Amino acid sequence: MTCRVDELLARWFYKLGVQVAKTPGYFIIVPILLTLLCITGYQRINYEMDPEYLFSPQNGDGKHERAIVESFFKMNYTSRFNPTRITRPGRFGRVIVLPKDGDNLLSVECWQELRLLDRIIRNTTIVFGEEKETFSYADICAKWGDNCFENDILNLDKVMEEVVAGTLNLTFPIMFNPVTWDAHIFPVYFGGPVVSDDGIIISVPSLQLAYFVNADSKYQDARGAEWEEAFLDAVGKAEDSGVFQYISTARFASRTLDIELEKNTQSVVPYFGSTFIIMAAFSTLTCIMSDWVRSKPILGILGNLSAAMGTVAGFGLAIYCGIDFIGINLVSPLLMCSIGIDDTFVMLAAWRRTPVTASVPERLGNTMSEAAVSITITSVTDLISLWIGMLSPFPSIRIFCLYSSFAVAFIFVWHITFFAACVAITGYTEQQNRHSLFCIKVDPVSMSRDRSWWYRVFLAGGINPKEPNNPKDNPDNMMMTFFRDRLAPCLNWWPIKILVLVMFAVYLSGAFYGLTNLQEGLQRRKLSRADSYSIIFYDREDIYFREFPYRMQVVICGDLNYSDPITQDRIENLTKTFEASPYISKNSLYTESWLRSFVSYIKRNKEELNVSIDTEPEFIQTLKDLWLFKPNAFSLDVKFNDNGTRIIASRMMIQAVNISDGNMEKDMVRDLRRIARESSLNVTVFHPYFVFFDQFELVRPTSIQSMVVGAVIMMIISFIFIPNMLCSLWVAFCIISIETGVAGYMALWSVNLDSISMINLIMCIGFSVDFTAHICYAYMSSKAETSEERIKESLYALGLPIFQGAMSTILGVIALVLAQSYIFLVFFKMIFLVIMFGALHGMFLLPVLLSLFGPGSCSRKKVDLVVTEKLPHPYCIPHPQFSKHMVMYDGEGLRGKFICDDKDQGLGTSGEDSSESSSAKSQRRHISEDELQRQRYLEGWRRAGGMHVRSHSYHNGGYLSDEDKKCSIELTDFRWVKLTTSVKYELVISFR
Repeated sequence: MTCRVDELLARWFYKLGVQVAKTPGYFIIVPILLTLLCITGYQRINYEMDPEYLFSPQNGDGKHERAIVESFFKMNYTSRFNPTRITRPGRFGRVIVLPKDGDNLLSVECWQELRLLDRIIRNTTIVFGEEKETFSYADICAKWGDNCFENDILNLDKVMEEVVAGTLNLTFPIMFNPVTWDAHIFPVYFGGPVVSDDGIIISVPSLQLAYFVNADSKYQDARGAEWEEAFLDAVGKAEDSGVFQYISTARFASRTLDIELEKNTQSVVPYFGSTFIIMAAFSTLTCIMSDWVRSKPILGILGNLSAAMGTVAGFGLAIYCGIDFIGINLVSPLLMCSIGIDDTFVMLAAWRRTPVTASVPERLGNTMSEAAVSITITSVTDLISLWIGMLSPFPSIRIFCLYSSFAVAFIFVWHITFFAACVAITGYTEQQNRHSLFCIKVDPVSMSRDRSWWYRVFLAGGINPKEPNNPKDNPDNMMMTFFRDRLAPCLNWWPIKILVLVMFAVYLSGAFYGLTNLQEGLQRRKLSRADSYSIIFYDREDIYFREFPYRMQVVICGDLNYSDPITQDRIENLTKTFEASPYISKNSLYTESWLRSFVSYIKRNKEELNVSIDTEPEFIQTLKDLWLFKPNAFSLDVKFNDNGTRIIASRMMIQAVNISDGNMEKDMVRDLRRIARESSLNVTVFHPYFVFFDQFELVRPTSIQSMVVGAVIMMIISFIFIPNMLCSLWVAFCIISIETGVAGYMALWSVNLDSISMINLIMCIGFSVDFTAHICYAYMSSKAETSEERIKESLYALGLPIFQGAMSTILGVIALVLAQSYIFLVFFKMIFLVIMFGALHGMFLLPVLLSLFGPGSCSRKKVDLVVTEKLPHPYCIPHPQFSKHMVMYDGEGLRGKFICDDKDQGLGTSGEDSSESSSAKSQRRHISEDELQRQRYLEGWRRAGGMHVRSHSYHNGGYLSDEDKKCSIELTDFRWVKLTTSVKYELVISFR
């Protein structure tokens, strides 16, 4: 004998509900105490704001390449600093300068203000350390030898009058200053210069200055971070106070990303209060009925409180576990409260379907039993989708999913304990017919005829124990009947079915079109607020400094004899292969190769120098004597073994050109790595930004993998909870369809595929299964034989809860729009898309598909009527759909009526009603002689018809409304019917 998981859960939850109702105080106090205990974990919170750690793959190729480079060429900020050979961003400040008038900085006035800007930066001081020492830029700067790194381009002020007068030309790309003899490399400093065909610079619309500080130790790194903030403040004040009349500045520092990311994520905090107020108002209004005794407005607020307690407790426990806290975790409470409110609706709907005359423990047990599958499958699917996210290579995704999974687990436990206990307490007040807000005893509507109108409208409620089935005390729910009587018939109409399928085809077409336009990668500017100073810097950098954006390092390691001409040719061929790439400058002037320049120099001056490089010892000795002297930057590009007799690694520099966007960055990295991989040498190509560019390579396959794995796992989970293969396949189909729609339309909504959107795609797996699984289960569980009736029952049970769940989730994230943050705006857009698509799939597409291809879609009933004889007296006829546990009465006061088991056909989410059938079930349990009376009726039917009559199965696809079920039915005629497709016989009743 097998036991289904849903039946097992129902039994467990029934026992839990009974126990909670008997001792609600314990189940309220213990969660509160545990929540307070978890809150103490917040004192151990550790904020992590490093963008490289959060938004780059943990084990990406860029980090592996950097480890190789640093193993041979370690950075030295103290005395051997060269900005083109850095392996990490370090600590720095950058300024991009534009002229306020015109588009040319080549003027004496502009260069005078550039000197003023330089003095302001160099005179910026900080107080740092336990001894409160004062440091200026000269004290902490990165140095080459004994000198700070200099922006030698500023020395053009000594010749700017000649340049303006036209007596001195600036030649692109390199020029020697005739006064200071500096070699000005203009592509490093000038952005977007206008150059004549003769190589003469005509105008310079933009210029950048850079200032690097020492970061060799943790102390120096922390000190440099402090100086960066002072640098940003000093430049910002100078710009805002109007110090400069001829130039405009835009600033940036290595800490800008950290600072802006923190401001970005904190921007949503002020909206927490208003969001919770909106959510509480929505849940309160949703829980109000015209019956003020059975209304549960306070439970709407307590549902929010339960979700908030679960989120706070989950976060506190995660902090206790030593998990770093990140800014995007602040989105999680909004989403978690939405999940909690959904479970609140489910449990309240199940409570309203229990008999009002039953005891509170029995009612809560039935409530928990009916809601078991719904809230469990929702929580399990959300947890599984978040656990899938933990497999992501991006730490930001893993941390967010960890915190959210803790919150989901606590919300689930708190709802079946704390919130269930709150339901029990309100159940006791309902049992005493007390007002849901004021807790005073009130009269039901049927007994308030002589009361004032305001009493009937604002106070009356509950039922009359002497007449529990009075229609005035059992109002029907308007929204539920809308889905049953309006929407379902429309979806059962063939033209509407065709329209839904056509719209679905249009939806998929738009999604596929969006996928073809999907951009990848998280750009730096999107980590900043829209009003941040860094946005101006990013814009200027993209406009003026994309022609020569990146200077890459190519490292060759291994046991090579560099004196061998064959080895030299192999390295030279590798260099030319890199230069032949469409992303690398083909001008050898931009390539720094110590081997190329050294060998060429020796060949040109061999006779004058009287040296030889034919053998390895001669090659190394000559190299050290003539080429690797310390003022030469090439001295940083050769790594010898411990005794200095062999070269174990060497480095050259290549220049990227015209890289305009993220897709070109991805293609550039892919092409350069291909060249390195295909070379016969052991080659590594690297730039510090490659660590971030790795997301371009991983975000698409990781997203696809997560969605496919998630769909498969969700199908398995659906089959476990809802053991029907067809249902599981439909759930998987809808998940794939929703995920495809979200991915496609997010591209059309200007959302890139990056680590932020990947978080949402992973969460969407869990969200998308909720609506579809519930509808599928309701349809499959229906006892109706025709698809039309199954659609009616499914939408009657689940149409309203789907609408409520969708609205509560959207309201929960609406505040993210106001945060002026790309990160939070992406969350809102994608959550909105998945909820909208999920609700449309659940309420429109899935019912149509099930009616066409699901069980009952091909059944048509054709009967031949054979008239026999009349019954001698009237009988009570139950509605076939609700006759599983049918009991008929013919006693005093119940003549001609029927009583049925109106049990929910869905997952416990059918909404608000109705107490009539529930009350009947309660009466049925307490009237023992009714069973004997039923047997007498059946025996009478057998004698009258001479045939076997089944008491528990009526194959009839008809449907009665709640109002119809309340009517008195009188039997006037009956006929035996032989089905044309079966040898079975049915009893067909004529009644009025």
